[in-house]
Amino acid sequence: MRIRVRRKVVFPILGSILCALLCCGAAVAAVSAEQAQALKTTLTPMGAERAGNKEGTIPAWDGGYTKVPKGYVNGDLRRDPFPQEKPLLSITAQNVEQYADRLNDGTKAMLKKYPATFRLDVYPTHRTAAAPQWVYDNTFRNATRGKEDGNHILSGAYGGIPFPIPQSPTEIIWNHLLHWRIPSALEVGRGYLVSASGQRVMMSDMKTQHQFPYYFKDVSPEEFYRNGGLWRQVYFSSIGPPMHAGELMVGNNKTDLRADEAWIYLTGQRRTRKLPNPCCDTPSPAANGLMSFDEIDIIFGRMDRFNWKIVGKKEMYIPYNCNRFDEGKSLDAVMLPHHLNPDYVRWELHRVWVVEGNLKPGMRHQAPKCRLYFDEDTWQAVTGDRWDAKGQLWKTEFALSQVLPDIPAVYAPGRFGFYDLISGAWIFQFFEQGMKEHVKSMPRFPDSLFTPDSMGALGVR
Repeated sequence: MRIRVRRKVVFPILGSILCALLCCGAAVAAVSAEQAQALKTTLTPMGAERAGNKEGTIPAWDGGYTKVPKGYVNGDLRRDPFPQEKPLLSITAQNVEQYADRLNDGTKAMLKKYPATFRLDVYPTHRTAAAPQWVYDNTFRNATRGKEDGNHILSGAYGGIPFPIPQSPTEIIWNHLLHWRIPSALEVGRGYLVSASGQRVMMSDMKTQHQFPYYFKDVSPEEFYRNGGLWRQVYFSSIGPPMHAGELMVGNNKTDLRADEAWIYLTGQRRTRKLPNPCCDTPSPAANGLMSFDEIDIIFGRMDRFNWKIVGKKEMYIPYNCNRFDEGKSLDAVMLPHHLNPDYVRWELHRVWVVEGNLKPGMRHQAPKCRLYFDEDTWQAVTGDRWDAKGQLWKTEFALSQVLPDIPAVYAPGRFGFYDLISGAWIFQFFEQGMKEHVKSMPRFPDSLFTPDSMGALGVR
């Protein structure tokens, strides 16, 4: 396969690996010990290019941002680490062609659709991504031990980025699914649907207990896989809107993606029911059925319905270091009728991996084509576009990554959504405006919490 690249996008020491990248399907062996040494020289410990670009608009990675503000308490608002900076430029409908090569199709469509209000304020690039040393150590080990079968199953990797030197598009998606974040966290926030007319409707007001056993420091890889490879556990408690208050949902995700399970407790029925297909384009109850499972975090879950290919790696303007978004005093401050308020969304120039998926013959999906963009420093999907069955650009997805220096980490804890370019409606999850506590690191939750039995015991009405 020929990889199309732009602007110094190939790791020089790894050219032979990139020339062998797979489009999809077959199992991939880990890289050699010699190749893994690049993670200690030309690459960051997570697998990004350590050097900056030739123009100097993307700096070299220098360890990330780990400066915890004086007096910070777990659960406090994590404020903008660069409050004095001003935009270098603003991209609008009037000058978009000048920057079109560094924008995804969906962002360009938004500029065209809302020329009077939508814009990108582009700030200096800061490569803030960081993780604890033990995550770096595990990532280095994963380079030579991680394997996956191209569709469903991960093996070998544990406690770090599974494929820091990826050899296939599905390895890049696995890196996103298992990107570094708080191992056990409490998140409280609200999700909204906004109609084409600008009417705001609350979808969810939730307390979310998230847990990532894949990142438990005191568990060995052997024990992790012996226990079924359970990499993510989530417990949603619905506080509102009133018609959904008291509803509960539990989800468990495993390294064999076919084994994912989810249950929901419905107050009207006073019953716990297993969701038959928590996958793909099935509507997710956590978003009131208005977002599919694979739109969670831009891309989530099984990959087997699509043929995947790596389009290349390029420099793009993406939302990044968006801590200022949470500093908005109200929903009216951060939400305009047709999109988020550009005053609160920070854009930066970063290198991203571009991966495209096209529906396999004989499979079905509401969006038979997608193109996804993954930040090289964190591996999180930062934006994505989806096309409908008529070939129309349908949705453009986005995630607002933030700096969490106390962890340390950079990711978008629950802050993701999409704009429907056809209907004009849009969705965003986890507004925290007015909340007393923000994303909070927690002690390990008991495994018993993430079971259908726990919902039966805690359910109300």
